[in-house]
Amino acid sequence: MAQNLDESAQESTAPTHCRRIKRPAQQEPDLYAALDLGTNSCRMLIATPDGGHFRVVDAFAKSVRLGSGLERTGHLSRGGISRTLTALGICADKIRRHHVGNVRLVATEACRRARNGTHFLSLAARETGLALEIIRPEEEARLAVISCAPLVEAQADQVLVFDIGGGSTELVWIDLSDVAPELRADAIVNLRMNGRRGRQGDARIVDFISVPLGVATLHERFADVCDDSARFALMSWYFEEQITSFKPYLRCLSEEDHCGFQMIGTSGTVTTVGAAHLGLKRYDRRKVDGMTLTTRAIEEVISRFLRLGPEGRRKDIGLGRDRSELIMSGAAILQTLLRVWPTNSMRVADRGLREGMLFAMMSANGAFEKGMDQT
Repeated sequence: MAQNLDESAQESTAPTHCRRIKRPAQQEPDLYAALDLGTNSCRMLIATPDGGHFRVVDAFAKSVRLGSGLERTGHLSRGGISRTLTALGICADKIRRHHVGNVRLVATEACRRARNGTHFLSLAARETGLALEIIRPEEEARLAVISCAPLVEAQADQVLVFDIGGGSTELVWIDLSDVAPELRADAIVNLRMNGRRGRQGDARIVDFISVPLGVATLHERFADVCDDSARFALMSWYFEEQITSFKPYLRCLSEEDHCGFQMIGTSGTVTTVGAAHLGLKRYDRRKVDGMTLTTRAIEEVISRFLRLGPEGRRKDIGLGRDRSELIMSGAAILQTLLRVWPTNSMRVADRGLREGMLFAMMSANGAFEKGMDQT
């Protein structure tokens, strides 16, 4: 699982970003922490290597709505900053309490776009001791793809991995046609984000795009449209307009392509749709992560959400208040992708940047003697 990155990816994964903290004698040498600060949520995992995978020791996830109002004002709000600093303080306490030796802490679209994003991160470093880095969209996509590597099917020649975030959506189309089926998961970890094919047997990025529209920013853009169905249609149309420059957009999948095409979605949107399909009243990652959702099942869930309307979604016990407000903007993105690249099913991934960071850090330190587990 040695990393094989192009120059642009190396720049954003320099050793200072994957820091090994000088630790006292009692510190656990095999503990790793990965923190992902997005537009809506602050999430962290603390884990230790376990064979070809890792075992989670502690976790944290909190809706902080850091990017609330960003689409309108261009700035992070005082309320968003205050909520996020509280969450980061909890994460800092957990890192210190577990004496974590290896950390990577990243911020994504909200801090990339906000005029006061850099100032906020300086404030966070002073108040919590956590030095977060703002990563580029290419690195965000690479980490999301790495986290999904165990879900790649052996027969998949072409794979579309998408990550619907709060402030942006990343699409990565991967060509695995030169890779032996049994090596495809490991090949994903060694992707070259510059699109060059590299050696025979390498996975290749056909194209990558980061659209500055996620569940929060797309919702805010059309918040003034009162009719629920009209708003959903407009969001779907607008998102499709933003991906026309993505090279595979004009690619029509033949019947033969369908046999070797796989779509993998990683985001709160796809996991929410998966949980709704299963009828879960309380979310259970073990039942959702890695599940296969048919296109028909996805359409049925989205149709049910539309029939419920805003008030019905707020009362839906399986959604929760925060998710109920943003689920339709995420569903509009998801439905657009399924319309542009029709497929019978897609794989649901409850994993993302945190898992990708953990895999990359552990791999760089030689923590995995064998390839990743297939799950």
